[in-house]
Amino acid sequence: MNLPAGLALSGLTFLGMEFVAWFMHRFVLHGPLWFVHRSHHVRHPHRFERNDFSFVFYGALSVLLMVYGGPAKDWRYWVGGGIAAYGTLYFFVHDVLIHRRLPFWKRTHNTYLRALNMAHKMHHKTTGRDGSEEFGLLWVSPKYFALARRKPGAGARPERPAAAQ
Repeated sequence: MNLPAGLALSGLTFLGMEFVAWFMHRFVLHGPLWFVHRSHHVRHPHRFERNDFSFVFYGALSVLLMVYGGPAKDWRYWVGGGIAAYGTLYFFVHDVLIHRRLPFWKRTHNTYLRALNMAHKMHHKTTGRDGSEEFGLLWVSPKYFALARRKPGAGARPERPAAAQ
């Protein structure tokens, strides 16, 4: 497979992974694999959670595709690269920015990233298997963009002037 076609396939795989992640999160992790994912929805004193094993599955799939497709640079190589790119972005956005599992990316003023963070916080509002919303990572409902565009504190009660005593 030539380079432009391979890069296009990696890009399509990257985009397709958002649907795969949404589907797996909504119907598998909040379904039969809740016993694994539950650790992500409850507070705990541990550095790692059972839910982290999801990375092992997708990482292994990506590596296997790249190893077996690498010599010929066939479709497997490029699909594995797209999965790896999505997983890398997932780690930085989900674990570093949203859940702050590593302390180097604290705050952002970017509207999209703020909306993404708000949507994910809404997902975690419930600690049970049912009742959550917003199962994807990169796609954000328009209502969260509207909230993120507001300046922090917008909608809060204005302070009374100190001179009015």
